[in-house]
Amino acid sequence: MDLEVTKAITESWFSKLQENLCFDAAIAGTGPSGLIAALRIAEAGYKVSMFESKLAPGGGMWGGAMMFSSVAIQNEAVYLLDELEIPYERYNDHLVTCDSVLATSALIYHAAKRGVLIHNAMSVEDVVFKDDRVSGVVVNWGPVVREGLHVDPLSFRAKVVVDATGHPCMITETAARKNNIILNTPAGKVCGERSLNAAEGEAMTVENTKMIYPGLYVCGMAANGVFGSPRMGPVFGGMLLSGEKVAKLIIEELK
Repeated sequence: MDLEVTKAITESWFSKLQENLCFDAAIAGTGPSGLIAALRIAEAGYKVSMFESKLAPGGGMWGGAMMFSSVAIQNEAVYLLDELEIPYERYNDHLVTCDSVLATSALIYHAAKRGVLIHNAMSVEDVVFKDDRVSGVVVNWGPVVREGLHVDPLSFRAKVVVDATGHPCMITETAARKNNIILNTPAGKVCGERSLNAAEGEAMTVENTKMIYPGLYVCGMAANGVFGSPRMGPVFGGMLLSGEKVAKLIIEELK
């Protein structure tokens, strides 16, 4: 029985891996913006793989605010909660609240149900850079990267790559630093996240969601980190709408 279990797991996992070495969109980071983007791109019939360095996908939404398992979402994004059957409570004229654990698990479930392949415990440590375009991701095990072990990674090819790594905007920072490229930002480089301003941060999260170099898009908090906009704290409407926007941009390019 023990050998059967081992064979079942390894054969199914490696079969899935072999079928997903090349795809339409690679998304680094599995927070709410990345998950919304992934499920929308998959809905349009494209092949999507996500990479999460930690064991559990979901990003910072799991923890709510200071581990109070509740998050706030503006009216503009409530339609997504309705569509994904995430229950919420009306707080005032422009905000609702919902359970952070339920909301995060629902986003993961709906992305996976639509065919998105989520690689957990895998960290994107670099990009594939070819013909002046970001053309894939370079991946290693999350624990290998965190421990600083000298273990060579593997690469996956993708038509587009999305940096959804949150505050550090790690993919964009690495691509810019290693390849000396000029980004589609006012300064031509990663500007760095500013301190908290919830209203401005929410608006700019959506505004900053765009392609910043051929083949490379940013969404969610990574977009604000790249463009030098404020963080916004435990309000998630802008994150969800950022995922919607980047999906639309990518679907239009893939067409």
